[in-house]
Amino acid sequence: MTECIFCKIAKKEIPAETVFENDELVAFKDRNPLAPVHILIIPKRHIASINDLMMADAGLAGQMILAAKNIAKDLSISEKGYKLLFRVGEWGGQEVPHIHLHLIGGARLYEDIYPL
Repeated sequence: MTECIFCKIAKKEIPAETVFENDELVAFKDRNPLAPVHILIIPKRHIASINDLMMADAGLAGQMILAAKNIAKDLSISEKGYKLLFRVGEWGGQEVPHIHLHLIGGARLYEDIYPL
């Protein structure tokens, strides 16, 4: 399989504005943000979508959510609130075939203002 753009970002072959990184994950600012704060949290290991997660990946999925919580706190958006979003497949709006968690906030996130 050819590596996707997120694999290349995880390997630092493509630059991104990283806000968090550990051995398993990297989080970076979305290049086309839907709100003032829009971070993508990805595993460094390629997993195409939520549909490809296995029971052995449960800890990784949990790490993604906890990373989002900590990033929201670091970016001072946790107090007022934020959205976490996984898009799955074509009809779910997934554009890159690499699992990624959207952390979106920094403004009121009503559907009529920031449709997701």
